Amino acid sequence: MRIPRTTASGIGLAFAAAGISGISVYLNGLMVKSFPDPTLLAGVRNGLVGLAFVGALAVAVARRPRSARVAERRALGRREALGLAFLGIVGGGIAFALFFEGLALAASPASAVIQKTLFLWVALLAWPLLGERHGPWTLAALGALLAGTFLLDPPTGLGIGAGELLILAATLLWALEAIVARRLLPRIGTATGAATRMTVGSVVLLGLVASGGALAGIAGWTATQWGFVALTAVLLAGYVGCWYGALARAPATVVTAVLVVGALITAALRAFAGGTLPAQPRLAGLALLALGAVVMAGVALRGRGPDRVTADG
Repeated sequence: MRIPRTTASGIGLAFAAAGISGISVYLNGLMVKSFPDPTLLAGVRNGLVGLAFVGALAVAVARRPRSARVAERRALGRREALGLAFLGIVGGGIAFALFFEGLALAASPASAVIQKTLFLWVALLAWPLLGERHGPWTLAALGALLAGTFLLDPPTGLGIGAGELLILAATLLWALEAIVARRLLPRIGTATGAATRMTVGSVVLLGLVASGGALAGIAGWTATQWGFVALTAVLLAGYVGCWYGALARAPATVVTAVLVVGALITAALRAFAGGTLPAQPRLAGLALLALGAVVMAGVALRGRGPDRVTADG
């Protein structure tokens, strides 16, 4: 099924990615602590997803006429190759490594908030780099998202150390990845970008793990752990496909703003499992996140949001 290349379709894919993300975060919270090396887990899982995308891409390419395949190869110039390298090495590899190392070192509650401010950094970068102009309604939505983020995870006892700086560096790299993907994906297609990001990123992560002599840890994984890897790999494939599909169709600011809806899904699952509602400040934060995302999407659909990038960049 071909998804139309419209802003509305992109926003729909962003909401789908947010839903998958919310479920994945909940499941990771239950199982990820049973893996002693999160970088190894990410490398293996990303590799499985990458292989799935490569297989799907190979089948799709084989079905196209030879003339179309030749035209696609010619369209992949030096700029596209550099962009793909960035998506894989930086977005799929280095940023993950910095993030997990930062989590291991972070001692401040601020670490829980830093990565959730991705939408803010994307908005700041998209203005000069993509020409996405932000009007009053967009700025108001961003303000609601920022306020909701801090209410959801109040950064009490602020402190900035090596761990927090590494998480911030990873978040900035992911923001840059969103900018590069927004420019690149309309030209090369979602499948090509996703396959490169996941396979190259997996090679980088597994290479880092191997350099530390921890690659053999895979041999100790139990059947239950492998089942978790398989389940979350399926969810990750859906998330990356929807996220990159959204970035190929809608402004980066809007896509990353809508992704915060995943926090509502995670909170709902935790409340259902625990039988208790979140505290009032957290409920207010969730409400602001929902409001900000809906306003951002609504403004974009009415044509008053950040301008779209043309297909030729």
